[in-house]
Order: sequence, then structure tokens, then C-alpha cells
Amino acid sequence: MTHIQMPGLIDPHVHLREPGQTHKEDFDSGTAAALAGGFTAVLAMPNTQPPITDEESLDAALRLAQAKARCDVGVYVGATANNATAAARLAGRAAGLKLYCDGTFGSLRLEGLASLQAHAAAWPAGRPLAAHAEGRSLAAVLLLAALYDRPVHICHVSRADEIRLIRKAKERGVRVTCEVTPHHLFLSEDDIPRIGPGRSEVRPRLATPADREALWQNLDVIDCFATDHAPHALAEKDGHEPPPGFPGLETALGLFLTAVAERRLTLGDVVDRMHTNVARVFGLASQGDTHIEVDPDARWEVRAAEMNSRCGWTPWEGMTLRGRVRRVTLRGREAFADGNVISPPGSGRILSPETLETELEEA
Repeated sequence: MTHIQMPGLIDPHVHLREPGQTHKEDFDSGTAAALAGGFTAVLAMPNTQPPITDEESLDAALRLAQAKARCDVGVYVGATANNATAAARLAGRAAGLKLYCDGTFGSLRLEGLASLQAHAAAWPAGRPLAAHAEGRSLAAVLLLAALYDRPVHICHVSRADEIRLIRKAKERGVRVTCEVTPHHLFLSEDDIPRIGPGRSEVRPRLATPADREALWQNLDVIDCFATDHAPHALAEKDGHEPPPGFPGLETALGLFLTAVAERRLTLGDVVDRMHTNVARVFGLASQGDTHIEVDPDARWEVRAAEMNSRCGWTPWEGMTLRGRVRRVTLRGREAFADGNVISPPGSGRILSPETLETELEEA
């Protein structure tokens, strides 16, 4: 049995559903799923209930994460029509600012260009600004990045015209990075009959096979692979108004290692987009003595019943994947081994500039 060692994976885009919807996931179950998938750090989105948009809601979320997280966690602040100044004051404690420019799960969608301009001007240029921006919204965000000469990160790019526009922007010197999810790289609208109409609801929607192929053809433009882990209970996905989102933390590495075995990717491609580039884009310091051990030849069948995520389903059910996480070491301590999560709740650290400064002072 051959094991390979990789750095701890970092997911810049997860939904851990706490506070407000812990029947879907919480900081405990979500970070357990992260460790099982080889992730030692995750950045959690702010479209919770209530959403994380001010000091009070950020404080509450960080307290919950500190008490329950099993791996390291950062928490985003969400942009609203009237919190540009207040949100900017929280930049030192947040993983970044999230702009919701298109339809999503929750109540944080921004309407109008004025709000985007206000946040682009107020949010510190040295801190991550991440945008859910599709189609024309993407063009608007790229224009603001150029006008304000500030970096922006585009979340879950899914279509050919979008990845090509990002390529053009990069070629013109716009300070833009982007991420793509496993489901947009490995699934398309052709998979909806197999998955089911409710379970296949996701934002951005599953695109055409041509869109999916365009993502692969423009791999050099893609900075990060992000799961957009967005769990909902199975009864909700099978209900009359299924909410959008897929779980993904425990299957992402297996999907990408399967692509490595098929020679669609290299192991270096995976490390770059699931560790190195994520740390660079989001300004994350090294976790120190942290790595994962993977059996690249192990074949395993995806079964939701065996997973740590609370949601109880996966769009990859029954698929055989290649490559299995065997062990995770986080800051010198065993966090996951042979299918078992070892790190207890509360053992993860909060990721933010302020906590990094405190650690450096203590060192």
C-alpha cells in the first residue's frame, strides 16, 4: 500500500449552517466532514439565519466556531445595502467579505450598483473580497475591480462565457482570482435525471456539457477548487420547494484524485488549487506541522450513510472514486485516522488577521 503526503487542504467556500439551521449542519459536524475529506481549514459563508452582517452576529458565529470546530475555521461577513462602513471595521476578524450579486440561498442578495461601489471603496484592499457574480453581474464586479484597482475573488464559476471573461480580465491586468466547484467540473445538466430534479438544485445551476468542458479547457485560469459545501436535509431536497446546494467536503478530494488517475489533472494541480493558491489568495498563514496522508490507489464507493455531514445525502451516491484520506495531522496532533475523526469539538482555531497577530506575539 503506497501512501502519499499532501499539505492540509483549505476550502475557501463552505456553508456550515450555524447559527439557525443546525439540522442541516453545524460547526461540529461540518468540520468533522472537512477532516474526513482532508481539509484542515475551511472558510464559512455568512448566509446563515440570522445572516452574519455586523459585529454582534460575527461575534456570535465566532463563539460557536471556537466552541465546536474540529479544524480551523474562518467566517465571512456578508455585504448588505447599508453596511459598507460597519463591515469594513470587521475586516480584521473576518475571513473576507462576501458579495451576493445573484440569486442564492438566504436574504443577502445585493440589488443595485451603488451597494457594490460602496463596498468596493470601503473594504480594505488587503483583505479578501469574494463575489457570487454570474453573467452581467460578473462583468460589473470585474469593472469595479479595475476602477478601484483592488483584488476580487469570483466564487463558483460555472459557464464558458464567465471563465473566458475572467481570462480576458486577467490578461488586461485586472486583479481577479476565481474558484470552480467539483460539481461544475464533473456534472452537467445532463446528470439532473439521475440525481433528481430537487436534489440537483444548486446555485449556480448545473450548466451544459459545453460549459463544463470550457472549465477544463481553461484550467490555467482557475486559481482554486472550492466545494461550496451547502448541505440541506434530504427531506428538504425532496420537498416541494427544494433549496439549492450540494454537500461536498467528503467527496472533493476523491473526485480530483480520480481525475489524476485518469490523467486529466496532476497531483500538483490539486495541491496548487486546494492548498497553495487558497492560502495565497486569502492571506492564510501556515498551520505548522500539518499534512494529510492519502492512499492514491484506494477505490471506494460513495455512501452518504457513512459520512460525517449531517445532511444525509450526496449527489455522488454509488459512484466509485479513487484515492482515500487515511490520516490527517493538524499542528502535530492526529486529527483523523482510518475513518475516524479524532480532534474533539473546540480544537480548531479561528482564522483571521487578528488571531494571527495574537499567535505571532505569543510565539
